[in-house]
Amino acid sequence: MSVDILVPDLPESVTNASVAIWHKKLGESVQRDEVLVEVETDKVVLEVPAPEAGVLETVLEDEGATVIARQVLGRLRPDSNITKTTTEKSHSQEATLVQRHSSLEKEINDTHNPVIHRLIEEHDLNPGAIKGSSTEGRITREGVKKNLIGQQKTETALGNRSEKRVPMTHLRKRVAERLLEAKNNTAMLTTFNEVNMQPVIDLRKQYGEMFEKRHCIRLGFMSFYIKAVLEALKRFPEVNAFIDGEDMVYHNYFDINIAVSTHRGLVTPVLKDIDALSMADIEKKIKELVIKSRDGKLKVEELTGGNFTITNGGIFGSLVSTPLINPPQSAILGMHTIKDRPMAIDGQVIILPMMYLALSYDHRLIDGKESVNFLVTVKEMLEDPTRLLLDV
Repeated sequence: MSVDILVPDLPESVTNASVAIWHKKLGESVQRDEVLVEVETDKVVLEVPAPEAGVLETVLEDEGATVIARQVLGRLRPDSNITKTTTEKSHSQEATLVQRHSSLEKEINDTHNPVIHRLIEEHDLNPGAIKGSSTEGRITREGVKKNLIGQQKTETALGNRSEKRVPMTHLRKRVAERLLEAKNNTAMLTTFNEVNMQPVIDLRKQYGEMFEKRHCIRLGFMSFYIKAVLEALKRFPEVNAFIDGEDMVYHNYFDINIAVSTHRGLVTPVLKDIDALSMADIEKKIKELVIKSRDGKLKVEELTGGNFTITNGGIFGSLVSTPLINPPQSAILGMHTIKDRPMAIDGQVIILPMMYLALSYDHRLIDGKESVNFLVTVKEMLEDPTRLLLDV
């Protein structure tokens, strides 16, 4: 008797998800608790393990399909003879695939319809993914048509050129919605400044090796950025607030989002209570969140909340940009690439490693004076990082 493969319970406030990727193909064997398929929401990627050992018998929802909690994704045929021995597993898979192929070939031949044969070959379709739509469960023209419509990637031939149409993931859709929300619902302005990064670079060179030996983590730039932002947020509470209807809500805690680019889209995991974290704690937490982000392993609580966002386009070579606010927050700080530039210092031209800072803010809540002084504070902390230790 087949076992249903179900969409797991979705996070609170999430109504649906999309099928991200099937890790197993029809006819392949799978061990109990081995990941069969991943489903993606606008917050997290959820793994769906095999409820027991067996063979993937049916796929009801292809990659890209929209699903809801507890919906049946496919079915598994239990097989107690499947073991974790690699050789036996391989032989079992091969035998099952051959059997399935023969069954599918017979299923197609039984239709006695050359048109269906031609459509399947012409579009390079997988017969196993086509749902039988006749009363006998055979493949029909309608079944092939539905499979074509539901394909995640549709290629359109244009002479010697081609186009590829790929549905947006839930995550990318949500990012797009939030960007439009920020653009349309805030009075957003951006102010700029530049910072001499030589003091931070010198400090990292002087103590970087000792720091890594003691804390087992590399001393990066982000911990300096976050500590500088923390000091600026303490001095200018408007930047750590947000607008809720006709009220201004001020936070008495400091949770910072960091923007992380992944192949699924941009995510902004949150570092909570940064005022209670050391620089080593910050570096370790950032590394953990970045790895989870790129592997799709973030938990809902790691993506929820945050009072202020830092985005570092400098890792991709960006010299300057105007970052968009992450709603409902009121400000976002953009860091950029560090470039050697000639600067006039005490009447002399000196080559220094300079970086542009960009603060985008909601002018409804934050005035120009506060935004400029906030950015100047970040600049001063980075140009004289010992002030971070002395709290001056």
